[in-house]
Amino acid sequence: MSTRRIAVIAGDGIGKEVVPAAISCLERIGELHSLTLEFTHFDWGSDYYLQHGRMMPADGLQRLALHDAIFLGAVGSPEVPDAETLWGLLIPIRREFQQCINLRPVKTLDGVASPLASERPVDLVIVRENNEGEYSEIGGRMYRGLPQESAVQESVFTRLGVARAAHFAASLAASRRGQLASATKSNGIVHTMPFWDEIVAETVSLYPDVELTSVHVDALAAHLVLKPWTLDVIVASNLFGDVLSDLAAAVAGSIGLAPSANLNPEGRYPSLFEPIHGSAPDIAGKGLANPVGQIWSGAMMLEHLGHTEAARHLQEAFEAVLRGGVRTRDIGGTASTTEFTSAVLSMIDTVSP
Repeated sequence: MSTRRIAVIAGDGIGKEVVPAAISCLERIGELHSLTLEFTHFDWGSDYYLQHGRMMPADGLQRLALHDAIFLGAVGSPEVPDAETLWGLLIPIRREFQQCINLRPVKTLDGVASPLASERPVDLVIVRENNEGEYSEIGGRMYRGLPQESAVQESVFTRLGVARAAHFAASLAASRRGQLASATKSNGIVHTMPFWDEIVAETVSLYPDVELTSVHVDALAAHLVLKPWTLDVIVASNLFGDVLSDLAAAVAGSIGLAPSANLNPEGRYPSLFEPIHGSAPDIAGKGLANPVGQIWSGAMMLEHLGHTEAARHLQEAFEAVLRGGVRTRDIGGTASTTEFTSAVLSMIDTVSP
């Protein structure tokens, strides 16, 4: 019997609904695969901030470091500025634990309608550099309230950061269809993007079975809408990868379906797994949330921890439920969060290996 320690932060809004739903599925999968998942719950997030003036306690990162992985729901509240919720919890976790790769698979699922007219299946992965780029802390504001008020935000690209994202993406592409698209904007961003292009090209040249195409991000966004089925792996900077992955998820049917992994590839620190949807305060507490993104993130967590068969079992179960016509309202169905989760639990037993 293998044991894994999982830190759980349900966070805000619908995170408090989809995280318990996913955990019930993970526990059932664990029972069937001789895997003990020890979940430790932390009540951090916007409610914690309103009580304590911070998103997590001062020793929060040290407490998380004791676990094998982190399972996050969503953060964000109308009562707390977005900069506080993001920079007070998620970004410190990503950077302290060197989660330099944000991995976001996108695929069309049977039973889920895409807004695209074409019925050709989409199956791609976006590899987003996760620790630097446009999301730096360098900058500031001056002359507040005056006509000359200004703001400066610096982007930071390092050879190490770009190369490790490119290595990860090229290795992934080599294991798939061998096609790698790099998102750039070197025609308009004169320093960082040519640097990105150079390092990506140097790195991918070490992978003879991978074909690299450098694509301006605006053209790539259009390509994701017009012909997403032709794309295999995309590597992108922090900002570009963030935007493109949300667009790709919507093209596949709903951002409520999309998972993500914040990976420390070397395994020196815990990695974090979360759906890409937000806290959705407008539907929180109504039982309308789609738990697929959280459940799928759980499957990615199992795979990262080395439990490949358990991960495949969980993914087969929720895909079979969608294929059978059980869907939440965001994707054209009538099922509640609880009803969908119950269907997945039943399907786990049905497709049990």
